[in-house]
Amino acid sequence: MKTQTIPRATAKRLPLYYRYLRVLLDSGKTKVSSTELSEAVKVDSATIRRDFSYFGELGKRGYGYDVESLLEFFGKILTEDRLTNVALIGVGNLGNALLNYGFHQGNNIRISAAFDVKEDLVGRIVEGIPVYPMSDMVEQIKQQQIEIAIMTVPSSAAQDVANQLIEAGVRGIMNFTPVRLTTPKHVQVQSVNLTHELQTLIYFLNHYGEDQSTTN
Repeated sequence: MKTQTIPRATAKRLPLYYRYLRVLLDSGKTKVSSTELSEAVKVDSATIRRDFSYFGELGKRGYGYDVESLLEFFGKILTEDRLTNVALIGVGNLGNALLNYGFHQGNNIRISAAFDVKEDLVGRIVEGIPVYPMSDMVEQIKQQQIEIAIMTVPSSAAQDVANQLIEAGVRGIMNFTPVRLTTPKHVQVQSVNLTHELQTLIYFLNHYGEDQSTTN
């Protein structure tokens, strides 16, 4: 694989490609073209070819891409071959919904520990996940060697919780609060702001014609 930085937009599309390749393999398809992929995942074929080019020569001109080989390649890129344990910080309405989503039932991603300040939640097993007190968070994350955390805490506590996660050795935070977190360069933050996403959707609805569409 080429040793260069992969754009974030490309990295965000890799799981999309992986999921569709899995569907193709399960249906018995052995090869696929960038045009076929484009029609399925709603990403233009030029973008797909450019995304794939960051990883070297993955296909053959006039043949397309070998589905099984491509699936195996992206599976390794996305570490589908090893289990990733995740901590959930905050078991409120959103946190509880994430537990019910079934991350722990996935092949390679599992919420293995949850943390909250509410006494009626601490010590319980919610959707098969133990809920620990916030006071135990740093110790438990270190002990379980968790490197990724999902944060669904009140905005007022966001930066303090992030600081504790960094102290515990977490290298990636999915931040569901509207707070822009300050973290060291080695800690990646992926912010998910549902209000902003809805505002963006409303903007596109109001400014694009019915015959136009946008795809992330």
